[in-house]
Amino acid sequence: MTEPFFIPTIRTDRLTLRPFFSRDLDPFVEIVADPAVIQYATYNGDPVPRAQAWNWLCLMLGHWHLREFGIWAVEENQTGELIGRIGLQYLEWFDDVELVWMLKRSAWRKGYGSEGARAAIQYGFETLGIPRLSAVIHTGNLPSMKLAEAIGMHFERKIERQDIQFLEYVLEKPSRLEGISNKNLATPKDEKDFWS
Repeated sequence: MTEPFFIPTIRTDRLTLRPFFSRDLDPFVEIVADPAVIQYATYNGDPVPRAQAWNWLCLMLGHWHLREFGIWAVEENQTGELIGRIGLQYLEWFDDVELVWMLKRSAWRKGYGSEGARAAIQYGFETLGIPRLSAVIHTGNLPSMKLAEAIGMHFERKIERQDIQFLEYVLEKPSRLEGISNKNLATPKDEKDFWS
């Protein structure tokens, strides 16, 4: 680990994946207070209160410090608005690095989820050299299953966390990284039906 830790900023056509800042607390609280957004993002599915949202931001920033990778704030380039989070996490009790995403409801069905996920995948494979990424998705979260498939992931197995059933989708690092954008991952036109 290097001191101080560094969180890179990644720009895509429509998004900026960047570090979280204290100014993000209010918009993040709005995102995680929406029952439709949070229903599959926590174990109990309950909206997250402000104090817990603050802890979540601190946890995501701390992950960068401890692991040298993590979850980015997702900002819409055109408006500068915080629309969610996308990134990579490694939990002590799980075998794989996980690709995670969560976007506010107004950002659904615009292809932002797959656009940001593709950027995180590229960072994981090219910059970090991670050989395999996983997405752990609640069995009721059909839109996230569709998104995982659209970005080239495939179902591998059922797993259980805190007595809740999840599906694990995986993506192996291709031998030729040029194939990521063309062969293994969906393009925005392929995902109009996904809430991403």
